[in-house]
Amino acid sequence: MVVRLQNTIRDYAWGSRTALPELIGVEPDGTPQAELWMGAHESAPSVLPSGDSLFDVVSADPAAVLGEETAERFEGRFPFLAKLLAAGQPLSIQAHPSRDQAIDGYARDEEAGIPRDAADRNYKDAWPKPEILIALEDFDALVGFRPLESTVALLDALAPEGLDELVDLLRDGKLREAFTDFMSRDRDSIRPLVAALGEAVARYAGDAFELERETLARLCADFPDDPGVLAALLLNRVRLSRFEAVYLPAGNVHAYLHGLGFEVMANSDNVLRGGLTSKYIDVPELVSVVDFEPLTDPVLTADGDGVYETGCPYFAVRRVDLDGGERVVDGAGPRIVCCVDGTIDAGGKDSVVTLSAGQSAFAAGPEGPCTLRGSGTAFVVSAR
Repeated sequence: MVVRLQNTIRDYAWGSRTALPELIGVEPDGTPQAELWMGAHESAPSVLPSGDSLFDVVSADPAAVLGEETAERFEGRFPFLAKLLAAGQPLSIQAHPSRDQAIDGYARDEEAGIPRDAADRNYKDAWPKPEILIALEDFDALVGFRPLESTVALLDALAPEGLDELVDLLRDGKLREAFTDFMSRDRDSIRPLVAALGEAVARYAGDAFELERETLARLCADFPDDPGVLAALLLNRVRLSRFEAVYLPAGNVHAYLHGLGFEVMANSDNVLRGGLTSKYIDVPELVSVVDFEPLTDPVLTADGDGVYETGCPYFAVRRVDLDGGERVVDGAGPRIVCCVDGTIDAGGKDSVVTLSAGQSAFAAGPEGPCTLRGSGTAFVVSAR
């Protein structure tokens, strides 16, 4: 059957106070509403009409909910987690581990006896967290290391005092050394560098790096002693238009800055942070998982069928746009359908659920194809 999900909103401090309420069509209550989770992660699982959590139902009989092949492939774990993400302020500079890195890190944290909900625990689970973020409005982000020649050109244009050593390392192709050096410095030594960068940004009168100037000015003001501000110099600054996306595989350093998006990731909560946050930071562990290969083309769009091709083994995402018509959507394993605009009927073998913006439905693995009808846009997430 296809059933409606009741989902949890996470009130992280960086969340927008208005974006999710406006999408859902309710009055804002004045609190930050950062993420609406859809799935079976143990931290905030969706709830079924029966009152059971999706996590508990999957745990009780993985094959019946996920389908036998998906249950075997993911060791009985729901493979993905979907979210509506509303950033009112920058998120932390961060990266996520690969599967092998997550297994190793989780084992180390378990052996050390660090409680799983402890603030200083790096690995909440033994799973990786590749993810895709699809913009629902203009969405600003820092994504992956920009090509070194572009970063050097940015620094040459800004000419901030005190960063000559950083520029020299980058000219020599030593990105890892540069990133590790300033991310490891204490806040007293970072403060004058951020101040000098802020002054340089204020002086900059060109137009080649307008997005970078805008972001760096804000970060220098809001995070005056944070090495994450310097990390922002090294990352691609992107502004996504509606339905453009970024895909972030393991090791990709990134920070979401502002906007509303639909996000899908492997079913994990592993985040290694390096800056722009008051949360726990472990620079050596972060550096150990980072992929320092520059990312030359970070923006992804859907193909003619609405599919966002990522090659990720944990999830597949398809956008379905309807104008009064019908679309039959195949997919393997469990599926989540999330409406982001208009009204969509999601139907299975013997049930139909009507969804408005911000609402979602679940189809179990054995259900077969889903039929969508109506006028609006929905995302369908499947295991592959």
